[in-house]
Amino acid sequence: MTEDRGELPPGLALAWGVQPVQRRGPKPALSVDRIVATGIEFGDRYGFEAVSLQRIAAELGVTTNAMYRYVRSKEELIVLVHDKAVGVPPELPSGWRAAATAWVHAQVGLYARRPWLLDVPLRGAPVTPNLLRWVEVMLAALAETGLSHHDNLGCLVLLDGYARNYGALARQLGAQVGTPVQAEQVGQFLVPRLIEGGYPMVTSLYLDQEYEDELDDDLEFGLGRILDGIEVLIAGKG
Repeated sequence: MTEDRGELPPGLALAWGVQPVQRRGPKPALSVDRIVATGIEFGDRYGFEAVSLQRIAAELGVTTNAMYRYVRSKEELIVLVHDKAVGVPPELPSGWRAAATAWVHAQVGLYARRPWLLDVPLRGAPVTPNLLRWVEVMLAALAETGLSHHDNLGCLVLLDGYARNYGALARQLGAQVGTPVQAEQVGQFLVPRLIEGGYPMVTSLYLDQEYEDELDDDLEFGLGRILDGIEVLIAGKG
């Protein structure tokens, strides 16, 4: 399908399979799909900053100018790479709460596999196929709550933000370099200073071995509180 993309945002038409109006000339040597696949490969191997027209052009053996026959800008490239890399959501279980739990876990798993997706700039509400499919399946699950469209969308944004923030925290903790922190030695050093300095609550956490640089069950704890809050919202609308 070919169509004049007009004033649409970068990447929107291509993401939906609408190709630009073909001009006369030699048959294109590349394809948008190949360019996008290479961009995803670079993101997986080197991180978000490696996803560029110049790097992809060099990898594919063409000039950077030649890339503009397929994508109009780096912004368009990022939109296409982002949507493709996110992929489609998993099939969710029945029941809005179970579905929300699976949806958040799927996003957290995606960010663990492709942490560079956290670096993709957010430019408003999702408009591309795969991103909208994630929205669609979660809204479909929330439809049974009886909440308004506005409230359901608010719940989705809350869950999405939680998954994103958790993924970012997990990445930062996983990227720590240098000598591993020895919790026991740190505690032995800090506890007397905490007692002397007037930190009774933090001291009790250290003594109970609850204050560590690990996520442990934090994902489930935070998610559970969010879902409990949605339960209260549902009850209040009943």
